[in-house]
Amino acid sequence: MLRALGLIALLLGSALPAQAQDKATLIADALRINGDNTLVADGHVEIFYKGQKLTADSIVYDQANDRLIIDGPIVLTDGDGSFILASQAEMSADMTEGVLTSARLVLRQQLQLAAAELRRVDGRYTALQRVVASSCKVCAGDPTPLWELRARRVVHDQAEQQLYFDRAQLRLAGVPVFYIPRLRMPDPSLKRATGFLMPSLKTNSNIGTGLRLPYFIKLGDHRDLTLTPYLTTNGSRTVDLRYRQAFATGGFEVTGGVSDDDLLPGKTRGYLLATGQFALPRDFKLDLRGELISDPAYLLDYGYPEVDRLESRLEVSRVRRNEYISGRLIGFHSIREGEDNATLPGLVGDLTWARRFTLGPFGGAGGLQFQTHAHRRPSTETVADLNGDGIADGRDMQRISLNADWRRNFLLQNGMELAALGEAAADFYVIGQDAAYQGSKTRLHGAVAVELRWPWVKAGANGVSQTIEPVVQLVLASKGGSTIPNEDSALVEFDEANLVALSRFPGADAVENGLRANLGVSYLRTDPNGWTLGVTAGRVVRAEDLRQFSAGSGLDGLTSDWMAAWQLDMDKLNISNRMLFDDQFRITKAELQAGYTGARFGLGLGYVHTVADPAENRLTPISELTLASSYGLTQNWTGRVASRYDFEADRAAKAAVGLSFRNECLLVDLSLSRRFTSSTSVKPTTDFGISVELLGFGGGSAPGPARQCRR
Repeated sequence: MLRALGLIALLLGSALPAQAQDKATLIADALRINGDNTLVADGHVEIFYKGQKLTADSIVYDQANDRLIIDGPIVLTDGDGSFILASQAEMSADMTEGVLTSARLVLRQQLQLAAAELRRVDGRYTALQRVVASSCKVCAGDPTPLWELRARRVVHDQAEQQLYFDRAQLRLAGVPVFYIPRLRMPDPSLKRATGFLMPSLKTNSNIGTGLRLPYFIKLGDHRDLTLTPYLTTNGSRTVDLRYRQAFATGGFEVTGGVSDDDLLPGKTRGYLLATGQFALPRDFKLDLRGELISDPAYLLDYGYPEVDRLESRLEVSRVRRNEYISGRLIGFHSIREGEDNATLPGLVGDLTWARRFTLGPFGGAGGLQFQTHAHRRPSTETVADLNGDGIADGRDMQRISLNADWRRNFLLQNGMELAALGEAAADFYVIGQDAAYQGSKTRLHGAVAVELRWPWVKAGANGVSQTIEPVVQLVLASKGGSTIPNEDSALVEFDEANLVALSRFPGADAVENGLRANLGVSYLRTDPNGWTLGVTAGRVVRAEDLRQFSAGSGLDGLTSDWMAAWQLDMDKLNISNRMLFDDQFRITKAELQAGYTGARFGLGLGYVHTVADPAENRLTPISELTLASSYGLTQNWTGRVASRYDFEADRAAKAAVGLSFRNECLLVDLSLSRRFTSSTSVKPTTDFGISVELLGFGGGSAPGPARQCRR
């Protein structure tokens, strides 16, 4: 048998290129050589050559004509997940040429093309006659696929990864619905190719019903452009675009749209967003972002992401283990109703250097930060406050700051943890176009603190770990009256992250002053079954009320509100809750976030409540609930519901429902949404959308569960 195998390999290899003769292998149950120099292999025949594998019942090798005559069932695999099935074949010895009958071409285990005859040409082209193509699974009891493409002839170009259909007909459940004389589509292995993408139908109560038909243009290996015309029944004419380009060190993307409609007759409307990121020498990184818009209502009218302030920026930064460097220039443009961009800081510049280090013989760890900042308003008013925000409409500011901090921890013999910490800061300001604060100002600030923690840890025999940790921090900070206007710290959050902190102001314009005690206790339970529970509570007690905080922050007065927070993390469920309330349990702020992800059901829930606070530019209370959920109705059907409800206005702000179907060959998505809010620039609208994608022709959508055949 071994001699026969060697002889077969020798005879077969003689027909192959010299550089590949030693790579051909043939295996069979029975081998024989006839008198006419034909080689016959019978029973479980396998040929391996150049990554290809051919299996058949019987193979006859005609050495004189250098041909293989094959009886099936035949399976020819090319090594990249594609294969050919056939009943009979006559092929060249290297399997690059030949004709296969009753054949089926399967590409990447997704798209199947069944044909009466299949012809391989030059190892590159596969031509099929009288073809039925589909990625849908068929069953013996119901052989009609959900969708199919029938064609007189199909050519698969393996090098270009393209399929060319001649006289193609699209059928849904066996019913002809569309005819195309010529059709070119990518095979499932191709990620990028010039051509039309799947269309989608969209209806909007303001702009009408229209079809979005994206056209993708491949501009080489590193660039592409997508243009999407969108014409609606109410006369809207839109072209959306997306341009992407990659470089060796990064890339950028530009998206946007240009519209002409009857909502604003005679005006060209549009939106543009450009983002980019590049790696620079010495570990630096460049980030770019630019946004432009024609009018505030455009984003809502055409379904772009809803933003109310546009941000353009250029930033160079570097992050290392103990160092941070950043330089940035930011431009802001507000499209909020009632905001005047002339009185807002439209241009902001920052330069920051920060470094962490150890202090050697002094012990502990310290940090040093240097920062410069500047911002300007377009307005030149020095006294007027036309928008009533308490700030001169034209105020401009520049600042130079130097900050240093230090902390050292000590472990006491009784298990307590003692820490000594402090910080010092020096700031120099130049304020312009503000009669109340005009000129240069200097501020020196310092704070020292001692902190005591006493962790109580219990580990059970069942693997449960529990920790209770009370903490007391006594802070003494300078309390000189500040003559610096507070621009960057108007909104203060009091939560478990800054319960024990030297200052709770998020920016540099304000610092927390005076003598105070930060008191808190935390509890953490870790269960080996895969869930954890954490609870934190505390408050701040001051020796003197310096009136630095507003009522809405929860930090005003001699004693702050109680801060209570808890978080539960389980395998499928996550809940977090934070509240600020006074001694009479009147809630100042409350926030709840919950998420559940199950096999069929998913839920995201959010609730926020805050009291009115003019100091935070919140003239009325906020009480709002958001909900997003999905439910697998069946293995292929999924329903979605989303809503946002405003309890103060006693009405829904937005509601949406959706239904999608996904199996191994088809994706259908239906969506319906309604926005109930209105303003001077936008009015309530209803949107309806439908998209259909035939899975298996390139594309980025993953297939779903396959059809199950009943026995």
